Amino acid sequence: MSRVIVIGGGNAALCAAIAAREQGAEVLLLERAPFEHRGGNSRFTAGGMRIAYDGVEDIRALMPDLSEQELARTDFGAYSRDAFYDDMGRVTQFRTDPSLAGKLIDESLDTLRWMAGHGVRFMPMYGRQSFERDGKARFWGGLTVEAWGGGPGLVDGLTDIAQRRGVTLRYAARAQALNLEGGRVNGVRVNDETAPADAVVLACGGFEANAAWRAQYLGAGWELAKVRGTRFNTGDGLRMALAAGAASRGNWSGCHAVAWDMNAPDFGDLSVGDNFQKHSYPLGVMLNAEGRRFVDEGADFRNYTYAKYGREVLRQTGQFAWQVFDAKVAPLLRDEYRIKRVTKVTADSLEALVAKLDGVDAAPALATLREFNAAVQAETPFNPAIRDGRAATGIDPPKSNWANALDTPPFVAYGVTCGITFTFGGLHVDDEARVIGEDGAPVPGLYAAGELVGGLFYFNYPGGTGLTSGAVFGRAAGSNAAALG
Repeated sequence: MSRVIVIGGGNAALCAAIAAREQGAEVLLLERAPFEHRGGNSRFTAGGMRIAYDGVEDIRALMPDLSEQELARTDFGAYSRDAFYDDMGRVTQFRTDPSLAGKLIDESLDTLRWMAGHGVRFMPMYGRQSFERDGKARFWGGLTVEAWGGGPGLVDGLTDIAQRRGVTLRYAARAQALNLEGGRVNGVRVNDETAPADAVVLACGGFEANAAWRAQYLGAGWELAKVRGTRFNTGDGLRMALAAGAASRGNWSGCHAVAWDMNAPDFGDLSVGDNFQKHSYPLGVMLNAEGRRFVDEGADFRNYTYAKYGREVLRQTGQFAWQVFDAKVAPLLRDEYRIKRVTKVTADSLEALVAKLDGVDAAPALATLREFNAAVQAETPFNPAIRDGRAATGIDPPKSNWANALDTPPFVAYGVTCGITFTFGGLHVDDEARVIGEDGAPVPGLYAAGELVGGLFYFNYPGGTGLTSGAVFGRAAGSNAAALG
């Protein structure tokens, strides 16, 4: 029987552990965090997982509990492999590795079926990813599926499955180094002890919680970003692998970063989860300290802009912005706008609102909002479920879709800063989840999954792809690692 060690405790690590155990390996999972903080970044997510699917029957296979009423009131549409591939190419400026992207896309549905077969439950991503149009919930932006209970439910479900399968889980177990003998990985140094293994799977996240590395690799100012998720993703897996001769790969100066409540704590808070995010900006406008707009809020569905707009917020004076909405769209705002811990101001006029925006020059802010209102092409119907082409033109920057004049009180604004989710730079990993060395050959006995996979995401990211990538490559890593025995 082969012995596999998995380093990490989130979705990718747990999928790797389950897959390795399924192949008959003896599996030890090492989670750096204590039990109460287990789960890595996965536990802080909403649980959305992007898959390619042909229609409602594929969805029903993942969600056998869907009622006839739910099916009748929902248009699930389809999201083809080609559409998924096009989105991956477009948002990464066609830098994504075709082999890695192809594996992610081609195995996305099958991997979720595999997870469901083990007991993971899924549900439609109502609310956050759908709008009701013509009496039916219609999903937008290619994202339809979420894990039951969000990220916490996903982690708990996978943990239960791993334990039932016989995986040994150790918490507060920080891996320090990979053991090598004759160029082959044969164990892990953990808490000043050596644990032997036939193969090791690294699935312990990027370096987003390491302020010094953020400044070094992402650039000056990134040490000021809030961390959306776990404080334990400080680059341990990357450091260990590079020291063992692995090659680095991908967009090391890039990351997934979003609009995040300006008064959120420095690291993620599990009692709030991902609800400090503020992702309804396509329905309004964003103002910086100078009172100016600085992005096209309606350039695309938020799925294809939110992971890069955090960077744009960080670039602004004071690293903040205010998202402004009026009463027409307030009912359409995502649930995270209704939590208790939120930075929010309201007013019955735009003049009164801009006066309340902390840190913002009120006079140019009011002029910007009036200029925007005058630029809205109101003759085009508003439809939040599609790219509706309702634009605000003749201004810089324009707004390409979902432009509504801010003319209906009460007005409301939410203060945001930059929240970093995960880093894009990682290890050179092939489509079998093997880690490739600097000499171009696989490092014997070493595999990787999740945020450590370099070459998949550049500049940006399609929403819901991270968890799917973790599951796809985690499953592959665990299965292939177990085969070494």
